[in-house]
Amino acid sequence: MKQVTNTIVMIRPVQFRMNEQTAVNNYYQEDAGVAKEDANSRAQQEFDGFVGRLKEVGVRVIVIDDDPKNDTPDSIFPNNWVSFHENGDIGLYPMFAVNRRRERRPEILDEIEASGFEIKNVVDYTSAEEEEVFLEGTGSLVLDRVNRKAYCALSPRADESLFIEFCEDFEYTPVVFTAYQTVDGKRLPIYHTNVMMGVGETFAVVCLDCIDDKKERKNLIDHLKETGKEIIAITEEQVNNFAGNMLQVVGSNEKRYLVMSSAAYNSLTESQIESIKKHCEILHSDLNMIETLGGGSARCMMAEVFLPAK
Repeated sequence: MKQVTNTIVMIRPVQFRMNEQTAVNNYYQEDAGVAKEDANSRAQQEFDGFVGRLKEVGVRVIVIDDDPKNDTPDSIFPNNWVSFHENGDIGLYPMFAVNRRRERRPEILDEIEASGFEIKNVVDYTSAEEEEVFLEGTGSLVLDRVNRKAYCALSPRADESLFIEFCEDFEYTPVVFTAYQTVDGKRLPIYHTNVMMGVGETFAVVCLDCIDDKKERKNLIDHLKETGKEIIAITEEQVNNFAGNMLQVVGSNEKRYLVMSSAAYNSLTESQIESIKKHCEILHSDLNMIETLGGGSARCMMAEVFLPAK
């Protein structure tokens, strides 16, 4: 069982813009006041630069173009609708925004199989959309694949009962909490778990200050410590710069990298950077337009492939 992979799927955007359907509960999205064409062009530049940085260090990136006929402004974030597992299972997830449901394209799965991977079984939760129940993939689920723990911050996009069902199906121990951010003086749930925490092989980057309930916070810390992870704590201000939205990947010669945006990297303190570098190298890329309009960052853009080879 592996925690990190050298293969990721990324979807190149063709109609990227601020998605009005997700902005209702993704408070990280901001209107940058740019025309749609400019927004998409800038996003494509950032996307291509990011892919280039990953390939330079030997990460295998399967790039698939979005289909313009679908009008899917958030297709750049594929980890929300699909997850790929070592036993050959994939998960398909129910999405809060109606226009994001069109991101689930069968031909994407065909391309992944054509790239040499085997999909043995599909675990499909998408019918939950009919009940207005959602669980948005590895946005909602932060997985410790080796120790079989799944971390989930409950929100309008992460339903507790469906999370428990996922954990039963995929054999994970559920770790549930609510993570908050301050919006206009109110504490409101953060839309995705992977915005405020990420779990690597030997460490976890997490904003403990987001968890207002002391028991929930202690429970999260206990689970991370039980698995021997060094906890690298970040602040809510750093979360606002997407410092929680990080993913550890494998490059050439089995070298490990923690991947993040340049905004996230620039928000870190020297001691936090030193703590991370005890575990792996850091790779960062400018994702400013994607972060501003999309309200997501580097981790959201990468769907990890753990499937067996054919």
